Amino acid sequence: NEGKKVTPVDFRELKALLPESIANLKRTNIEGEKVAAMGMNISNANADYSDAENNVSIDLKITDLGSVSGLSGLAAYGWYMVDIDKENESGYEKTINYKGNKGYEKYDNTGKYGELSILVAKRFVVEANGNNVTMDQMKAAVDMIDFGKLESWKDAGVEK
Repeated sequence: NEGKKVTPVDFRELKALLPESIANLKRTNIEGEKVAAMGMNISNANADYSDAENNVSIDLKITDLGSVSGLSGLAAYGWYMVDIDKENESGYEKTINYKGNKGYEKYDNTGKYGELSILVAKRFVVEANGNNVTMDQMKAAVDMIDFGKLESWKDAGVEK
């Protein structure tokens, strides 16, 4: 954040970006929070979607790194600083370019679970974790989040 103070976007606004349902998965929980400690301020919103009958679930999370954006904040997301391309019999993990944003995906073909993380505007991290779903289904879930809105907030709360 180049030494600038950043107040994160209110988690209630982040919650508003999380869809009511994803395909046939109903939202079963939604929550948000702001955390401030030792000069670091972040906010996040998280929603769980599931079809318990078929043991299918996707969790979506949006995090505003706020005052911990920049290299120190991104250190928590090690994939941002490296390129990864790894594959074995059961699955893969790799860094990707997702709609102009750096991202990371990991999938286990055997267990049918995976994760997808996208860094938007070098400030917001959109994450999907899924069980008994395909990577395409997780990408469809992430696509339901308005990246344009996140981009429009890239300078929100930044003190000059």
